[in-house]
Amino acid sequence: MEWALIPAPFGPLAVAADEHGVCRIQFEGVPGPLGDSPYLDSLREQMAAYFAGELTEFDVPLSVRVGSPFERRVWAALREIPYGEMATYGRIATDLGDSGAARAVGTANNHNPLPIVVPCHRVVGADGKLVGFGGGLHRKKHLLELEARVRVEREFGL
Repeated sequence: MEWALIPAPFGPLAVAADEHGVCRIQFEGVPGPLGDSPYLDSLREQMAAYFAGELTEFDVPLSVRVGSPFERRVWAALREIPYGEMATYGRIATDLGDSGAARAVGTANNHNPLPIVVPCHRVVGADGKLVGFGGGLHRKKHLLELEARVRVEREFGL
């Protein structure tokens, strides 16, 4: 596994890739040797475009080898939340067939190994409040504001 630092408006992201794709994104700390790979190069370019408001969907190959079957279902559901929109933990639980699993969805969100690319920042509390984000609520707020601004600009041709 190779690690790299990728610039972000709120501080560098530590990202890792293996032979199959990007496998980890962290907000702090690089736990392995720095290196390079085509996957990291691609993610670096896509992240720059995302933060510039030019990219709304990542297509870098992912390599997820962690997580329970339920967590993987939650992470797949996160990828279905459209750019610039939000969902609640309860709605995701209901969509997965268990309306009582909102807390379990929150736990799975917390275990997401690929934040931003697998957009757990788009999940909010039942009352619409920002809750629970491994990168800190200030980063979640930044990501949601970026996506909302870009979505409005595109929708209204600004």
